[in-house]
Formats: sequence, structure tokens, C-alpha cells
Amino acid sequence: MSNTPHTLHEEFPAAGQKISALKASVPRFARLMVEYDAVNDKIHRSETRLDLLTEAEEEDLRKIRSHLKDDIARALRG
Repeated sequence: MSNTPHTLHEEFPAAGQKISALKASVPRFARLMVEYDAVNDKIHRSETRLDLLTEAEEEDLRKIRSHLKDDIARALRG
């Protein structure tokens, strides 16, 4: 188990400018970012024991985060 924050700028370090541009100009991308950040924060809070989740709940959140990250990666490539 890791308690690394997994921010998008850490996940895609070379895409900082593109992330900012897409966030400002593509509403769907901005929503993906908001959702990713919310799920990521829940996972981080669980990992650092600020909020208690079951292993299954945490695993479900990790799967959602992974799918969101894949969607974001596709948008960055496109």
C-alpha cells in the first residue's frame, strides 16, 4: 500500500501545459480532472488513515482512479 498522492501533474509530468489548456477549454476533460482528484483524495485519505475504508472499498476506488487516468491519458494523446 502506498500513500503517494498520485496527482495528475505527477502522473503526467511532461503534460503540465496541455493539462492546463485542456482543463480550460474542454469541459469533459475538466470534469474528468475533478472526478480523478476527488477519487484520488479519498484513496489518499484512506491510505493515511484519516478515513477508514474497507479493503474492497479502497480497491474499487483504485479501479475507478485507474479508469479515469486512462481516459485522461487518451485525452492528452488526442
